[in-house]
Amino acid sequence: MNHNSKPVTLDEICSLVGVAAPAGAAQVRIAGVASLTEAGPDDLSFLGSEAPAHQIESTRAAAVLVQKDLKLRSTPKTVVVIVDNADLAMAKVLEFFAYPIPRPPVGIDPQARVDPTAQVDPHAAIGPFCYVGPGASIGRDSVIHAQVYLGQDVTVGQSCEIFPNVTIRERITIGNRVIIHAGSVLGTDGFGYRWDGTKHAKIPQIGTIIIEDDVEIGSCVCIDRAKFSVTRVGHGTKIDNLVQIGHNVIIGPHCIIVGQAGLAGSATLGASVVLGGQVAVRDHKTIGDGAMVAACAAVADDIPPKSVVSGVPALPHRQSLREQAALRRLPDLVVQVRKLQEAVDALQQESARPKTP
Repeated sequence: MNHNSKPVTLDEICSLVGVAAPAGAAQVRIAGVASLTEAGPDDLSFLGSEAPAHQIESTRAAAVLVQKDLKLRSTPKTVVVIVDNADLAMAKVLEFFAYPIPRPPVGIDPQARVDPTAQVDPHAAIGPFCYVGPGASIGRDSVIHAQVYLGQDVTVGQSCEIFPNVTIRERITIGNRVIIHAGSVLGTDGFGYRWDGTKHAKIPQIGTIIIEDDVEIGSCVCIDRAKFSVTRVGHGTKIDNLVQIGHNVIIGPHCIIVGQAGLAGSATLGASVVLGGQVAVRDHKTIGDGAMVAACAAVADDIPPKSVVSGVPALPHRQSLREQAALRRLPDLVVQVRKLQEAVDALQQESARPKTP
């Protein structure tokens, strides 16, 4: 349903996404958004790819945002609104219809613990049961939800939002407009040990972490502090839930890292790199600008810029597909080889028999 107070017409929705409403449909009422199959007569839906295109023929939606380059098999019964990019248009609509996120009021909650030496902008909001350590700094319009821990000398920039139960340990810098979702931990010691002959000796991890502007970090993400120097996440990068980023990892701007990916220490990602789910990146390896790594791949060597790789170990995607196809044929090949071997053995036995005069 619509969570704004004013009624919504299709004309208002079209203005929001920057197109004109179809003739005669400007006053169609829109009460919510839904998928093509679940939409009711007051809902808006969208179609951004050809895969579900047949569903528009039976949808009950009041109107559908359709990407302009899609060809429909027949004329739908619903109102069609043509847009340049259906996904981006729908993103604007979803923001309009979204439930407001409950946030603590501006100021410091009486149940929060803020060290006297910390600097909190008067326009920031600190929720109950938060801890803000000595020398910490929180910028204007930032929102710190309940039960967040900000350690000594942590810097949080302007217009950030840090959700409940996030831990940011000492000497970490968070840029502006950063979102960190519930349960993430920044600043755990890097996983560094050396065998000294009797035990695994811990290597001190004395570095820091820098999260640049406009980064979004999902829930239960772990980012380790550097052994020395810095672990860095570049501006505009988006990190999914349950991602592990090791010490001294450098992530460039505008990367996408999907859930359960893991980056070992000192790995480097260039700009606009995409890592699929459960990708593993070995320590000290570099993935070049614009490269894409398919889900479940294991990166054991450097990846050139703009490459698409997959598999274990990660190889150029076409080569990986050929190897997988060959592997699927292996059982049949084994049978063929066994039959050939039997034939060769039979010929050898025949040739070894004494010739009768």
